[in-house]
Amino acid sequence: MSPTNRRPSPRNRPPQGGGRPTGRSGGPTQRRRAEGLGGDQIEGRHAIIELLQAQTRPATRVFMAADLDPSPELDRIEQLCRERRVPLEMVSRARISREAATESHQGVVAKARPLKSLDLEELVSSGPQHETPFLLIADGITDPHNLGSLLRSAECAGVTGIVVPKHRAARITPTVTKVAAGAIEHLRFSQVAGIPTAIEHLKRMGVVVVGLAGESRTSLYDTNLGSNPIALVIGSEESGLAQLTRKRCSSVCSIPMRGSTESLNASVAGAIAIFEAARQRRG
Repeated sequence: MSPTNRRPSPRNRPPQGGGRPTGRSGGPTQRRRAEGLGGDQIEGRHAIIELLQAQTRPATRVFMAADLDPSPELDRIEQLCRERRVPLEMVSRARISREAATESHQGVVAKARPLKSLDLEELVSSGPQHETPFLLIADGITDPHNLGSLLRSAECAGVTGIVVPKHRAARITPTVTKVAAGAIEHLRFSQVAGIPTAIEHLKRMGVVVVGLAGESRTSLYDTNLGSNPIALVIGSEESGLAQLTRKRCSSVCSIPMRGSTESLNASVAGAIAIFEAARQRRG
């Protein structure tokens, strides 16, 4: 049915909910997002559809700009909100801009229960049945775009758990959720006080921890990533693996390069390593 023939959409109704926003910088919502893993605000159409479809955590409210052009994605959000009994508020574009933390919100913003942090033991032992643990450790990644891209690659490759530090690293911000395009709804997280200590804990549980460092002479493609419980460690954008993190790893490898550029972007290098491990695990 063409857009001109269908029943009038609630998106064309007068905007409501013009009260004081709670997502502005320095407001109550912003302060709450400064603690824990985050993930309580989701922006972008695909990310919100995945939040509502997956039902891995409750969505509490969705805001949608009332004057958006019709699209299948917006229809799907409306349908899912009805089915899941999630309040959907049609508001002005100005209200959406005040609620949003990114410029690429696509006219929709959702609120949800924050992501849950699991203990490392639970992260390792309670993954998908009959699957060997396949973890990704983000060691001080501060760029939310890099973290979001890594999480999207991790979910696509079948990573069973993500380990992130509490301090000096990007949290699961609205930018991360937008870039990850819904991947966070299918990933399990453990937020730890320190990555080196977490690595030692994982090794005691039988997990082989492999760090990625450009200066290593051992090739990623010559490293056994498929036969054991594995955790890949991706270092920060500026300095790579922290010195103590590198010492704690079971082994360190690099991606062979033939060009003149010294290094790869953290999210690109991480994606290459993740999918190489996924390839070996399939074998």
